[in-house]
Amino acid sequence: MATAPKRYLVTSALPYANGLKHIGHLAGAYIPADIYVRYLRAQKRDVVFVCGSDEHGTAIPIQAMKEGTTPQAIIDKYHQAMKEDFNDLHISFDIYHRTSDPLHHETSREFFTYLNDRGELETKETEQFYDESSQTFLADRYIKGTCPHCKSDRAFGDQCETCGTALSPDELINPVSTISGSAPIKKKTTHWYLPLAKHEAFLRDWILEEHKQDWRPTVVGQCKSWIEGGLQSRAVTRDLDWGVKVPLQEADGKVLYVWFDAPIGYISATRQWAKDTGNDWKPYWYDTDTQLVHFIGKDNIVFHCIIFPVMLKLHGNVLPVNVPANEFLNLEGDKMSTSRNWKLDMRDFITDFVKKENGGDQCVDMLRYYLTQIAPESKDSEFTWKGFQDAVNNELVSIFGNYVNRTFVLMHKLCQGKVPKFHAAKSDALDAQLEKDIQATREKISACLEQYSFREGLFEVIDLARKGNKYMQEKEPWIVAKSLTEHPEKQELIDNCLHHCLQLTANLAILIQPFLPSTSRKMCHMMKVVDKMLDWENAGSMKLLSVGYSLREPQLLFRKIEDVEIADQITKLKHASMNDASTPQPTAEPAHAPLKPEIVIDDFSKIDLRTGIVLSAQKVPKADKLLQLEVDLGFEKRTILSGIALHFQPEEVVGKQVVVVANLAPRKMRGIDSQGMILMAEDASGKLHFVQPSSPINGGSTVS
Repeated sequence: MATAPKRYLVTSALPYANGLKHIGHLAGAYIPADIYVRYLRAQKRDVVFVCGSDEHGTAIPIQAMKEGTTPQAIIDKYHQAMKEDFNDLHISFDIYHRTSDPLHHETSREFFTYLNDRGELETKETEQFYDESSQTFLADRYIKGTCPHCKSDRAFGDQCETCGTALSPDELINPVSTISGSAPIKKKTTHWYLPLAKHEAFLRDWILEEHKQDWRPTVVGQCKSWIEGGLQSRAVTRDLDWGVKVPLQEADGKVLYVWFDAPIGYISATRQWAKDTGNDWKPYWYDTDTQLVHFIGKDNIVFHCIIFPVMLKLHGNVLPVNVPANEFLNLEGDKMSTSRNWKLDMRDFITDFVKKENGGDQCVDMLRYYLTQIAPESKDSEFTWKGFQDAVNNELVSIFGNYVNRTFVLMHKLCQGKVPKFHAAKSDALDAQLEKDIQATREKISACLEQYSFREGLFEVIDLARKGNKYMQEKEPWIVAKSLTEHPEKQELIDNCLHHCLQLTANLAILIQPFLPSTSRKMCHMMKVVDKMLDWENAGSMKLLSVGYSLREPQLLFRKIEDVEIADQITKLKHASMNDASTPQPTAEPAHAPLKPEIVIDDFSKIDLRTGIVLSAQKVPKADKLLQLEVDLGFEKRTILSGIALHFQPEEVVGKQVVVVANLAPRKMRGIDSQGMILMAEDASGKLHFVQPSSPINGGSTVS
């Protein structure tokens, strides 16, 4: 095994301080980094974990205009909000800094000056859009016009808000300034550029040769595409009044481009951490025995793998050894979108689960578990509320939590609440296999985390708990206990079983700690051991708990997620999306679904609608949306499957009068023949309502 480096510097992408961040961000750049850092700390390695708010660029003043306030007020508001959210979700940064801090401005200006003084930057004169009324050069987002593709008037200089097509300001039809509303002109301006083409050979060798095997294929592939497509010079300055001022007299009114100063935020954050703790920051950025690792989403690959490494190389800094970029996390069958309100903000989860009476740290770990289980490490993945419920109830509760609880309950019942002795003479093959499984799992998890395979590492922890349940089931100490009166010597068999089960529990506390830190601490409390036991070197030991040591009563590690909670969240999501503030809303009645294509009377006459009464209802196993109904149509009874389970409990629909499409061809769903369709209406909030006669009517009556 290769010798570990002297130190590690781990970064998570700086979140933009123009709004709350959603769970896609959390799954992409923050939870994976936190797992990795907690693992390194458990190994007693020297590691610093830095992050901070990205507070410059055009999005900040634009958000300020939307909220009718100042850019400073915006960044102060969202910096504090994001810092609190990360803390509530147990992301263990050593420092959460901000790019508006004077130390960051100083660091960025020093970096720019160093490159410029050595001739590593070049200047170019170009024409850009200029607002004569406000005497301002316009960034792309400050130019609005008609989209050349979909003809929407909600197109900006970088992207159309309606069709999503990436644009340039020159493509807009009838462009106007969002500041004054007047048509802009073209005006010459000078900017400083980083000539990436000069560094193509370095990038080819460093990425496409040195790291082509150990970096994720997505990262290497995207970099290869950029390099082979021809690297262009990138401007490092902008004509703005919000940002880090360019430290040149001839650059009055210009700031450093946000993509240039933001990654320097990792350096300024490290400097601030060093000031706060009395450490030296320079080895973390200049000593080649430092491993720099960037955790990001795939939309940041170019900046962290091509542009920033060129900057670091020119500045004499260490280069990243890996950039484990994640793909995107979708939500309930669609891409997450802040503009469309199709998202789950970290703050919303904290409010709805963590801050509730039955929430707390267990709900934090439940979210961390599910987001790690579905982490988009190699391809886009999807968060669904049903998937969250299944992961919690069927794995955390039923496998991991159940194993720990059974072990403690049986230990108190059969061993007087103390760690029993292990009788080697009575050891058997099952004991030996469990010991091997614990050792092997420790090695597997270590290998996974060293290779940034967090999903697989988490699977190994849960699988070990699954093996613990199997071991206990095969030993059956509760059955053995029934014969103790006649065979007291069998207590030794019970002791051996529960001794191993308790040692496995202690090992699980160590192995789960990087993933679910609160769960690990709760287990330590139950075992009455200090956090020192969680050092990684202790994993695999069968002597973690001393014989005769009294342990506390069991506490449930996790609670079940109820169906009503899931239904509420899905309704809330649909309602938020339908009330998207970025979409023009009607002033009176809510918007209705568009009409389907026109039909003629003959088409409608083919449909046979009949009234019916629901006689019974039950949930369809393994189908979260389906209820199985028995409906009396007057002339016959039918089985009909209806996708209403997220809106109604079975007992709520019994006795309901309904309207049924009676001549619909039978359809098999979940192995059951559904013989019709129930008519429902959906309101603006997404809630379903039965279509019913205004007064009771005989079953089987025709509806026309």
